[in-house]
Amino acid sequence: MFQNTKCECGHQNPVGTVLCEACGKPILEETAQSNEVLEMRYDGMARRSQRSNPNIIDRIWNFFSSVKIAVYMIVLTLVGSMLGTIYPQESTFLNIDPSVYYKETYGQLGHIYYLLGLSHTYESWWFILLLVMIGASLVICSLDRVLPLYKALNKQRIRKHLQFLTRQRLVYQGSVGEAPEEWIKKAVTPLLKKGYRVHTQGDALLAEKQRFSRWGPYVIHIGLIIFLLAVLARGLPGLNLDEHVAFPEGEIKKIPNTSMYLKNEKFNVEFYSDDEVPEQFKNLNKTVPKLFETKVVLYECTADCSDLSKKPQLAEVARHDVRVNEPLNYQGLKAYQFDYDLTPTIRSVTPDLVNTKTGEVYGSLKIDMTDTQRSFEAGPYTLTVKEKFMDFALDDKGEPKSKSPSPNAPAFLFHIEGPDLPEKGIQYLYFAKQIDKQRFQQDAINRQLVGGELPLQLEVDSMDKVDLIQSVSYLNIRVDKAMPFVWVGAGIVMLGLVMGFYWHHRRIWIRFDDERITLGGHTNKNWFGFRREVASFLKQMNLEVDEKSLDNGGNQA
Repeated sequence: MFQNTKCECGHQNPVGTVLCEACGKPILEETAQSNEVLEMRYDGMARRSQRSNPNIIDRIWNFFSSVKIAVYMIVLTLVGSMLGTIYPQESTFLNIDPSVYYKETYGQLGHIYYLLGLSHTYESWWFILLLVMIGASLVICSLDRVLPLYKALNKQRIRKHLQFLTRQRLVYQGSVGEAPEEWIKKAVTPLLKKGYRVHTQGDALLAEKQRFSRWGPYVIHIGLIIFLLAVLARGLPGLNLDEHVAFPEGEIKKIPNTSMYLKNEKFNVEFYSDDEVPEQFKNLNKTVPKLFETKVVLYECTADCSDLSKKPQLAEVARHDVRVNEPLNYQGLKAYQFDYDLTPTIRSVTPDLVNTKTGEVYGSLKIDMTDTQRSFEAGPYTLTVKEKFMDFALDDKGEPKSKSPSPNAPAFLFHIEGPDLPEKGIQYLYFAKQIDKQRFQQDAINRQLVGGELPLQLEVDSMDKVDLIQSVSYLNIRVDKAMPFVWVGAGIVMLGLVMGFYWHHRRIWIRFDDERITLGGHTNKNWFGFRREVASFLKQMNLEVDEKSLDNGGNQA
């Protein structure tokens, strides 16, 4: 497409150059013979994406340097983002099984939505790949254009070719009644007053101002690249956390993916009385909370953090009463009040092992619902936990399973060994709640497991042996270390927009041929303002000129 060309000024121009880098003369034959206004975006400099015989790397470069391809990728990303907003994303769920939720709530369309993976759009590989490709396009587009622009603006020759000047959009040609070099010297002062930086060379002049505005689009690109990198970095471990965690009252619980622990010391809730209920809540037919708060203590693990065989050593670092819009905030970790549950649940139960025939009590064992001990000793008997079901249910095949991690219907399958029992021991299924014993027919199941009458059973004879959690507070735990970089990127984008919108790069070239002056002017924006400015300058130099005559095609003779 392009050939190496030596200009008549003696400058050897590289492949792809449209205008001579030195004097600005059009190099290509079709460009040189035309009378159209010159394309001045990069002052005719060659870009890598314009190579005539591209190799595989050049083809990849050309793909990502294409503005059209970048627009397609942005449109695809926007479409993907819109698809992700049709139904709630899985990341917003709390104790909900997404495989069941979408079908039950939104029908077959919701099930298809889940199967297509749109329920976690913003964490999906294809969405992240689109963001990476947009980032690559921004980098390559910028490099493909900013390097030729930098070269063009920093190697400007003061005396330009006559054809370069006459094919600018703003042109003036005429005669002056004095020596060219004297006229040039006089022209410097009014241009300086208008804010131009002026360079002269004999009977030629170059004046320009606000060159920095040409970098506005690339400053925007830098801001967008930082923004995208920050968004992508939020997916890295330790940089971003957005979890809804249940904290039972009175318990210390580890915050996922951190070395921090949080204790729900006390949960308080106050309800509106019948006289206090606001108008907008009166038709709800339910009790409306006026205030709910969680008194929390934040701990940091200082030792034995990853050793599961040892209890972690914790040091208190913060205390706070977490209310709605009043989160705990410690070194970027925030805990927001999200929800609560006042349904009592079992924390632990301490049943006795009893002989069913004689009523003899062999001992008791404390069964914790979450941190369940593996083995217990009760008199001469050893009880080993084989299976734990926090929410007992039966599947389609009649096999036991746990519907959820919450202790809604806790059950424990024990293996018991000891005297007067078969050599291999017996199995015993124990339900912590009395209502579940009856609902799931505990005794019938155990008789079937033993193959006859039960020699032993676990019994609770008093509520004093049942430790209840009176409430559960749900907190939204957030860590976002990448957010400051998101704001930095957004700030740089705004800086680039201001640079491009409020300042315009203006250039004026003047050359003399004998006593005949030729002026060419170029700006990247606001041609009408620039035309008035050039006309005002020429009038100050005692040259009669009409503004409209400066437009290329209306030149003076």
